[in-house]
Amino acid sequence: MSSSSGLPYGENPKIRDENRRLQAKYDLAARFYDLLDYPWERQYRHWRPQLLGDVGGRVLEAGVGTGRNIPHYGSDVDLVGVDLSRSMLARAWRRSIKANREVDLRQDDVTVMDSVATADFDWVVSFFLCCVMPDALQPQALSQFARVLKPGGRFRLLEMVYSETPRYRRMQNLFAPFVEKIYGARFDRGTLAHVEGHDELSITRTYFVKRDVYQIIEGVRHD
Repeated sequence: MSSSSGLPYGENPKIRDENRRLQAKYDLAARFYDLLDYPWERQYRHWRPQLLGDVGGRVLEAGVGTGRNIPHYGSDVDLVGVDLSRSMLARAWRRSIKANREVDLRQDDVTVMDSVATADFDWVVSFFLCCVMPDALQPQALSQFARVLKPGGRFRLLEMVYSETPRYRRMQNLFAPFVEKIYGARFDRGTLAHVEGHDELSITRTYFVKRDVYQIIEGVRHD
């Protein structure tokens, strides 16, 4: 599989450099990520069981991070978690031990996923990955999601977007520089449009879990 430049994703200099910057950012942030994220996690922890309750079978979590979702998957889930940062994965591993959950954790780039077999998964789950990922990389990541899903396999993405409500938008504008500096995340990524334009993925539902900021994109890999 290749990018629009004709180079394999892993050999594309622009993508390679973007991923190196993201990896370096999260290798550093991993040391204090859960502490920084705690104010938001106070609400996210209530959403996780609801958003993962119907997820079953063989599941790939793309951008598993420090493993916050791991304790909330059902006991029947065969879980593989990938992340660009080895330091984040080390914390995810410790969380899996604490939760007494067996998870196959792999360091991999979601725009390539060399370690992940084709058509091997019933679900792809990703929380707050695409809002971190530059728009130039998102089509590649989505193509990998489509590749690793079985025909009829499902996906669920949770992302942050800019609110259309002026007072919430003003609040987001205050936080935006901090969020981008620490997490590399932005509220203006075009994730929904990228999914809508993908040939192998069909959206079945979109909705917000809070205000018009935290957006869920659900869908299926069609035949």
